[in-house]
Amino acid sequence: MKIINGKEISQKIRFELKEKIELLTKKTGKQPGLATILVGEDPASKVYVGSKIKACEQVGIKSYHNHISETASIEDIISLIEKLNKDKNIHGILLQLPLPNKLDADRCIRAIDYNKDVDGLHPYNAGMLTLVKSWDEIVKQKLLVSCTPMGVIYLLKYSNIDIAGKNVVIIGRSNLVGKPVSMLMLSNNATVTMAHSRTQNLNEITKKADIVVAAIGKAKFINKDFINDGATVIDVGINRVEGKLYGDVDFDSVKDMNISITPVPGGVGPMTITMLLHNTILAFEKYNSII
Repeated sequence: MKIINGKEISQKIRFELKEKIELLTKKTGKQPGLATILVGEDPASKVYVGSKIKACEQVGIKSYHNHISETASIEDIISLIEKLNKDKNIHGILLQLPLPNKLDADRCIRAIDYNKDVDGLHPYNAGMLTLVKSWDEIVKQKLLVSCTPMGVIYLLKYSNIDIAGKNVVIIGRSNLVGKPVSMLMLSNNATVTMAHSRTQNLNEITKKADIVVAAIGKAKFINKDFINDGATVIDVGINRVEGKLYGDVDFDSVKDMNISITPVPGGVGPMTITMLLHNTILAFEKYNSII
């Protein structure tokens, strides 16, 4: 078994981003800015936002944190978003999800200027991802893509794992991970199969895969019977069971196999925040018309 170390790759990319920001700041006299919005007092959300603010400081992105009451209305949140849309010092806006009290997150996301949508969730950015024909187009257009899927691709690229021509099976069809990962894999010339809860004979399908992306949200669901010898396994799952974190892959079941795999924690997770920083820089470059 070979471990794909997301922490190490993430730190390497952050170092590269820090150097890039230093050059951009010298060139423009400006600093990339990221606004975070936290609604309510959810402990996990507070931790996530804190991690993002700390990561910004690490690479030289200026943070603008906005913490509003759990009693805030949808109109209050949108009013804040509209204010941030107009702020020239802010190049990226992150709305921490989920929102409390069953507030309409989609409506809030649609209110974000798609040029500042560093989470890649705005319908414009999600739609653009389906229209591009290649990875080169994604890079050239500085397309803002959902952070976790982009992190999956960068994990593979920085691990020198070829995607082109490979048989990729994605387990999960969510708008947040499954669908955008499939588009990114296609843009890198993979042959993609999307599997989900209604897929029959799932293990027979995944056994034929060169790369398996597990994103179904079921702890230790994927075991050795699903994985082919020599495959690469990207475990996107984050499942908390009795206070411990587990991936969608049963790590103990596959640990003696000849595969490459991301651990949980320490695999895809660190890459998600790193891609948020990456997207903020892209948004800054687009705002300042830097090719």
